Amino acid sequence: MAVPKRRTSVSKKNKRRSHHALTAPAFVACPQCGEPRLRHRACASCGVYRGKKVIAAAGE
Repeated sequence: MAVPKRRTSVSKKNKRRSHHALTAPAFVACPQCGEPRLRHRACASCGVYRGKKVIAAAGE
């Protein structure tokens, strides 16, 4: 079985993990009602996507 000959240094380990950070979801304002929503998804409060009513809103 292969075993590393040298210990991985802290800087080498941290450079490898530099891309592991989480990113916050990008919210945009709904053009219909102004509520924040995720991009490319129907608005949860009014149910509109790209100018069309696609789902029943939460209050309906």
